[in-house]
Amino acid sequence: MSDYPKVARVGLAGVVVTFGETLSESANLAAIAFRAAVDAQAWGDVQETASSLVSTFLSVDLTDVSYDDIRQRLLALLDTRDWFDVSLPPDRKLWTLPMCFESHVAPQLKDAANAAGVSKKAALEQLVGSRTRVITLGFAPGQPYLGLLPEKWDIPRQSELTPNVPAGALVIAIRQFVIFATATPTGWRHVGQTAFRPFDPHREIPFAFSPGDEVRFAPITLSELSHLEGGDSFGGAEWECIG
Repeated sequence: MSDYPKVARVGLAGVVVTFGETLSESANLAAIAFRAAVDAQAWGDVQETASSLVSTFLSVDLTDVSYDDIRQRLLALLDTRDWFDVSLPPDRKLWTLPMCFESHVAPQLKDAANAAGVSKKAALEQLVGSRTRVITLGFAPGQPYLGLLPEKWDIPRQSELTPNVPAGALVIAIRQFVIFATATPTGWRHVGQTAFRPFDPHREIPFAFSPGDEVRFAPITLSELSHLEGGDSFGGAEWECIG
């Protein structure tokens, strides 16, 4: 970590602060916490912020704002604390999502279990019992990457794409879950299905998750899934404040 954090410009579109070369718990926590700290500064020339797996991005028009100026402000903020020893921001949510793991809607659960070196039964117990954190949103609006799972779940992506999985598909690879916001091709293994939609432009708050939120699953049957899919886009999900 001695070479991090690093501050760099992103063309004329903004500035990125990076806390690690690869995903780790400490680098991700630093990125989330630093984004919250930047937001708290309420700098008028920062149009928007976002955190990724290990970075914080600031949308800044560098045709109007001096890069050296924004860089010095960021360095001064970085010097205020050890960003690799931080707590998550307050007012996070713990989500409980109804999730079906039956074979009809979890067609690659056995394959994922084999890749992790465990039985299908053990895989199901471990995945159902997991409590993961939203480490970033991306690829599609509001789409969460959830992690980190135990090291045995550091399974590779498939060598070939699955042509299409539906919205609400729970997929797994490289110690992470993703809940797809839209139907999409993927190289990740499809291990569950939910009626919950992480993004709905018709909801009062379209993006359900924020980085730092936590997620656990409540297993449901195929018939229960079918019933929930006939309802609203929350699909029976519930949340409570934590942090």
